[in-house]
Amino acid sequence: MAKISIGFSRYSAFYSPLITTIACGFLKEEGLEPEYHIATPNHSAIAMIEDGTVQVTQSAVSASWNPLEHGKDLSFKHFAQINLKDGFFIIAKEPDPAFTWEKLRGARMIVDHGGQPLAMFRYACHKAGVEFDTLEVLDLGGSEEMEAGFRAGRADYAHFQGPAPQQLEKDGAGYVVASVGEAIGPVAFSSLAASPEWLQTDMAKSFMRAYRKARQFCIETQAEEIAKIEDGYFAGIGQPALISCLKAYQNLGNWHPSVDISESSYETALDVFAHCGLITKRHPYSVVVTSPPDA
Repeated sequence: MAKISIGFSRYSAFYSPLITTIACGFLKEEGLEPEYHIATPNHSAIAMIEDGTVQVTQSAVSASWNPLEHGKDLSFKHFAQINLKDGFFIIAKEPDPAFTWEKLRGARMIVDHGGQPLAMFRYACHKAGVEFDTLEVLDLGGSEEMEAGFRAGRADYAHFQGPAPQQLEKDGAGYVVASVGEAIGPVAFSSLAASPEWLQTDMAKSFMRAYRKARQFCIETQAEEIAKIEDGYFAGIGQPALISCLKAYQNLGNWHPSVDISESSYETALDVFAHCGLITKRHPYSVVVTSPPDA
């Protein structure tokens, strides 16, 4: 079997369409032996593409805009979507079926300060009519520090990617009250990226066949079955929380049947970053996105 190396900028159940290419054996069916690498602060997902650590990686179209803002040519292209919506949830210390975004005004809130998660959260606040500056926002660092801070009572609300909030809920330590993905709607959130050269190879076509199967599997399969297959893939996450998380993403429509990155979802992502002052111009879709290798 040929070895294929896959990168993740983050690693969670949010990326199940990519994870199940490995967990369900779809890549092996294509004659590919997978291994994966998770990005670190010193070795980004895009850097792993550029130095050959991986052939393909989970990324986001927004990862292309900073190099373009600095006048650099891109060494990679985004060729398929993973998630068509933001995958972060708002969690509160107490159950609140009547939650509205207005309740965040003046509240202490732990917010993920990663570039795209923060931009999307700020845009969701804007869409909800809540000024981001009216929140008492805490930056506690990485996901583990954020979770520890919330469990210790340092904030009224927190902003987590699944399945961490679902595990907090199962532990009775917090309660999911809102979804950023629901607030924003369809947007080019996470994608697959690779070098243009690799996208011309037979391996890329084989990978894409496996990815299409895995994506359809995540759309059509009961969350309970997916959770069994992914058991043990996420440290500290039990089956009930994982099932709840997978159901939430399925119900939100994160995993759309089409693998193509639509121009409309790309334009919405530009809207988000323009609102936050993170880009100075609207970088063309054709510069950043290409068709899947088997198209």
